[in-house]
Amino acid sequence: MGFKEKLKDFADLWSLVKGLGVTGDAAMKRLITVHYPRQQVDNLDSFRGPLMLIPKAKNPSKPKCIACLMCMSTCPSGCITVAKTKPPKPTPEEEKAMAEAAARGEKVKKPKAPKEPRIFRYNYSLCSLCGLCAEVCPVDSLGFSNEAYLACRDRKELQMDLLGRLRQNAAADSTSDPQAA
Repeated sequence: MGFKEKLKDFADLWSLVKGLGVTGDAAMKRLITVHYPRQQVDNLDSFRGPLMLIPKAKNPSKPKCIACLMCMSTCPSGCITVAKTKPPKPTPEEEKAMAEAAARGEKVKKPKAPKEPRIFRYNYSLCSLCGLCAEVCPVDSLGFSNEAYLACRDRKELQMDLLGRLRQNAAADSTSDPQAA
């Protein structure tokens, strides 16, 4: 057995000793694994869960969203669907008054649509959680929830109606907080 072979055997032995040292250090450290459901993580402040609509301060059942469709057009995954609210149909009396005003040559003012979404759907199974939709929103009506414990058996359960969820949360908050009413 030559010098080179002894040196190679020594290098192999040294690698084994180093590896056992790393393994021993890891075995002696405190575990960081959380055994769910017996324990739950308490640092979810920075967790990016599914999107949520931010409610108005005065009316928590209505979103800040103005239905500008920027989030939908910016989303690279195509997981957001927004539809604007249609303008209200004028009553027959209002139609008659508008027709008379138009006949007189006056400027007719048609009813405007409210600046709020009629539909706001979000498919969490397609979302890449990039945050572009929240960044581009001009009124900061989108944010990420801290909902970490979201599990389902069917992908269809990940298709969410964010307006419905906002209303449910507002109703739950008003029933749990007697001073809110």
